[in-house]
Amino acid sequence: MNRRRVWETTRPYALILPAMIALFLFVVYPVFYLIKLSLYKYNLLNKDKSKFIGLDNYREIFTRDDFYHALANTAVYTVGVVLCTMLLSLGVAVWLRKRSRFNSILQAGLFTPHIISIVSIALVWMWLMEPGHGLLNYVLKAFGLPGSPWLQSSSTSMISVILVSVWHSIGYYALIMVAALQSIPPTIYEAAALDNASRFKVFWKITLPLISPQLFFILVIMTIGSFKVFDTVKIMTGGGPNGSTTTLVYYIYEFRTTSIGFASATGVVLMAIIAVLTFVYFKVLAQRIHYQ
Repeated sequence: MNRRRVWETTRPYALILPAMIALFLFVVYPVFYLIKLSLYKYNLLNKDKSKFIGLDNYREIFTRDDFYHALANTAVYTVGVVLCTMLLSLGVAVWLRKRSRFNSILQAGLFTPHIISIVSIALVWMWLMEPGHGLLNYVLKAFGLPGSPWLQSSSTSMISVILVSVWHSIGYYALIMVAALQSIPPTIYEAAALDNASRFKVFWKITLPLISPQLFFILVIMTIGSFKVFDTVKIMTGGGPNGSTTTLVYYIYEFRTTSIGFASATGVVLMAIIAVLTFVYFKVLAQRIHYQ
């Protein structure tokens, strides 16, 4: 009986032990090691010259104009991707919320871009956006419109990257919203119809509040993911032209060998920014979420 009681007491901890070990090895330890590296002048090419410099890396970060430029680019990218993706995904979800075979086929088609490698997607869009022979400029010229330099101009490169990211994400988040819309009890809409409520009022007063938990989840996840964008920028623009698409993670990548201590400090700052944004989201919006 004593052995059985001991096993019943320790079994929950034994079951979660593998997950806790993985969490420590791949999340907790790297974070603390990153903080440690940020306090050193560390060069991968010559480790013998590495030395402890305290908060000097952080002081340097906040005195560099290129850091603020990368931060501004990241903020523009995040706002553009989050707003466009949420609005378009919501519109698509409302359009496809009815259960039918045709809608199921459309949902599968919309989800397809999300399961394709972003490398492949970026390469295809680079071909589509090629100024001289790309399909997008060919279509624009066919309608009598001027072509666009897309990725080759500082004024359009960020918009082009945002366009690709939005196209890649719409299907995934639209399906989440479709599932949320389909979970709303039909009796609520029937009661609203008896009160002669307009479609806009039903959508604003009933639909949006009832899917607000899913919208809040998407907002937080997309904000975190947008601040960490790297692969799309690396493949499509390499941070250019003229640094117009250099985001914070790509900025960190540029210092990966010559000044890894400075790169680590920038990573800590990025982590702090994301933590503050997440805290603000929960503080400001959590009270407005309506759970059924």
